[in-house]
Amino acid sequence: MNLISLVQLGTVDYATGLRLQQQFVDLRKEEKIGDVLLLLEHTPVITLGRNAKAANVIASPELLKKLGVELFECDRGGDVTFHGPGQIVGYPIFDLRGFATPDGNRKTLGVVEFVRRLEEVLIRACADFAIPTKRIQCVTGVWTNPNPLSSRAEENDSQNRSLKSRDLLSAGAVHAAEAKIAAIGVHISRFVTSHGFALNVNTDISYFNLIIPCGITTKPVTSMQQQLGKPLDLNAVAESISRNFGVVFSSQMLWVETLDALLGHTVGVPMKPPAELRELHHKEDGTTWT
Repeated sequence: MNLISLVQLGTVDYATGLRLQQQFVDLRKEEKIGDVLLLLEHTPVITLGRNAKAANVIASPELLKKLGVELFECDRGGDVTFHGPGQIVGYPIFDLRGFATPDGNRKTLGVVEFVRRLEEVLIRACADFAIPTKRIQCVTGVWTNPNPLSSRAEENDSQNRSLKSRDLLSAGAVHAAEAKIAAIGVHISRFVTSHGFALNVNTDISYFNLIIPCGITTKPVTSMQQQLGKPLDLNAVAESISRNFGVVFSSQMLWVETLDALLGHTVGVPMKPPAELRELHHKEDGTTWT
């Protein structure tokens, strides 16, 4: 079984996140480390992917500066998006050669299948918190599902939704209109992945008014907090993401407390996870987290 080491970094500015990713990608290509999943929050930032249109940043440079929002161009796929507090950003640094398939064989994952697996992880994680979500054909990302009972057949709903979510639906729970709850944009070089996904947990959705998210004008952006009407524990969501990564990628998840512990030496950005997470590690006694 494949092993994925997970490090939760807390809040990281975007420039530091880019440097960390590049260091990990180089180490992964040299086979000095195994597959790694970095989970973090970013300080407020708007990022433009390879296919981004500058016109999709609506706010003026003066307004962005006033609000303390940085602006970065990067080499991930996709258009314009926002990262900020209350959002879990995941950077999988994976070598796509040799991942397990559902039938137990191993193969090289293509970019489309890799992205579909990331979507599946996030769909399952949202289901753990009773939020029905889905894919939209020809558009990358995860979207809330306002009519789950009629459309889940094509999504194999019985496998993807938690018992809690099914109970709420059967009781007539009402969900908001179809909206984007998670964005995905990846980069792959010599089979090694970088960038990844952003799941809106307790994110301040008003920041998305500064841009046309992913260039899509017809559908709103939402968060888990907005869907449920209450804030969520980010560590609980991270734990769900970890568990579902293990299932979807047929891998064992190993929580690692610091970058130093993972690498055995300093990479220039010493960081430690929040005290709450360290507490969780001790309680779980080393138990090895879409």
